[in-house]
Amino acid sequence: MTRTTIKPPRLGLICLAVAALFGASIVRAAATDAEVAALGKNLTPVGAEAAANQDGSIPAWTGGMTTVPAGWKPGHLDPFKDDKPLYSIDASNVDKYADKLSAGQVALIKAYQGYRMDVYPSRRTCPVPDFVAEQTKKNATAAKLGGDGWQLEKVFGAGIPFPIPKTGAEAMWNFKLRYTGLGRRAQIAALMPEKDGSYVENKQWAYEMYPFNDPKVTGPADVGGIESKLLYDVLTPPSRAGEGYLIHSYIDKPQDAWIYFPGQRRVRRSPTFAYDNQVAGFDNLYFVDQINMFTGALDRYDYKLLGKKEMFVPYNSYKLIDKSQKFKDMLGPEYVDRDLIRYEPHRVWVVEATVKPDKRHSFAKRVFHFDEDSWALLQVDMYDAKGNLWRVQEGSLWAAPEVGACITYETQMYDLVARRYVVDNWTAEGEVLDLTAAKDGRVTAANFTQDEMRRRGER
Repeated sequence: MTRTTIKPPRLGLICLAVAALFGASIVRAAATDAEVAALGKNLTPVGAEAAANQDGSIPAWTGGMTTVPAGWKPGHLDPFKDDKPLYSIDASNVDKYADKLSAGQVALIKAYQGYRMDVYPSRRTCPVPDFVAEQTKKNATAAKLGGDGWQLEKVFGAGIPFPIPKTGAEAMWNFKLRYTGLGRRAQIAALMPEKDGSYVENKQWAYEMYPFNDPKVTGPADVGGIESKLLYDVLTPPSRAGEGYLIHSYIDKPQDAWIYFPGQRRVRRSPTFAYDNQVAGFDNLYFVDQINMFTGALDRYDYKLLGKKEMFVPYNSYKLIDKSQKFKDMLGPEYVDRDLIRYEPHRVWVVEATVKPDKRHSFAKRVFHFDEDSWALLQVDMYDAKGNLWRVQEGSLWAAPEVGACITYETQMYDLVARRYVVDNWTAEGEVLDLTAAKDGRVTAANFTQDEMRRRGER
């Protein structure tokens, strides 16, 4: 297939105004007193615009989903099941809406027959716990990047580091340290559909811990500089059953990773399990740093804050986690069943990442789109060294009132050159989706050690 050069989308007036102010900045100017005073008033506690947009298609933020709906359990209730699409965007009208789409979204609509985006009423469901709001306000004037422009040198715990971002790297850290609860566990599946409608299933137990989300944490020293800990136990396919993957991410250095191979019965350090190295079992369609939309150190890119724009993004994705769904019905040969993805208009922060002159990465450029209410990463467009759009990745987002946060789990990634796609972190058929596992002691720091990894593999 011949690659078509697709340039990044032209941003709206809001984005251009902010870009002119912040885009080229590489030295942080601390938030002003007036900016900090706006948090919790004109701005939400995490820095989003509290007011509705001009035409009312994006409502005002009123605190998010803080009350647990009757019968709520992740995967067993869609609070908005009665909502109907306002309209659909497809090949016949995509140009009309292009200013509110990313280049990747436009490319998918034009590349695949029948691909559409159903747009629903916008619901700003993401809540902010009080302790997160308090720590975020402290961070607004105190958080600091290191001299290299990407390491996080100073930050308080359990809050957004830079609620009023001035650089792209600051926005990236807001995503990496956003509040999603202290830890969770789930049975997840990564699925790779084939053209004949079949699919390869990689099923895993996933354990995740985010130490900064502990209300007691006051800074990096309390957590040993750890950003996150991830552990994956592979269940299927049979050829890989028993494998284990352990990842420690840090705020000031590249991540550490270890792999357990059942045939060797030993844990090996894996310095190559990072950046654009391939994830095993996915036919070269999936890089390590695409896990969870983006994972690992920020050191290979320069990050430019382009500003903010209104955009259609996956939101309130309760259909994707619905336990009544079966993978075979959710996956098409070329894309995910379009009835399952709910898009809404929201304001997003846009960051353009370009590879540093002295570094390398298969993606020469990435364009990230972050939800303003949660700092979740919902859309990534990825370009090759010639400036051609290569891959498009979208996340999901749904409010979990028992955690007091919006959760991002399920991801979809489309390769426009290979004409194939991969989905990851899907939980619909999984037996467990436990968002409070760390709070209840089912996930602890002891789960994320090499000894524990070895013990689990030898059971």
